[in-house]
Amino acid sequence: MEKKITNPWKWQDERGYVQAVEVKQVTGTLYCAGQAAVHPDGTSSDADMPTQLQLALQNLEQVIREAGYACSGIVRLTVYTTSSETFVNTCFEPYKEWAAKHGVQTAVTLMEVNALFETLNIEFEATVVI
Repeated sequence: MEKKITNPWKWQDERGYVQAVEVKQVTGTLYCAGQAAVHPDGTSSDADMPTQLQLALQNLEQVIREAGYACSGIVRLTVYTTSSETFVNTCFEPYKEWAAKHGVQTAVTLMEVNALFETLNIEFEATVVI
């Protein structure tokens, strides 16, 4: 796979994402369903958003890994949250740390929604290439 990052500006570097990702010579593409803070027994977490963030990211990692891909191959990530303000104030730094740890350079969209399933307040939908 050949990956090219396009960042016309520098400000996004501090925010943990890129403006565009071009991929060529891809041998596989994985489209991940929204991964949220759902425990292995299928129950939804009722914890606060930072706690749900950690579980949701663990679930995303597990799906990607078990499919034979790596988090560093995430090229598109949509973050659904019930509160953009809470995400920015309590989850943005942990997300950036997670992205740096896994070498994730992805185009990101943060979207506030009225509700997610049951008690969930954050969900990640990813496209991953290899």
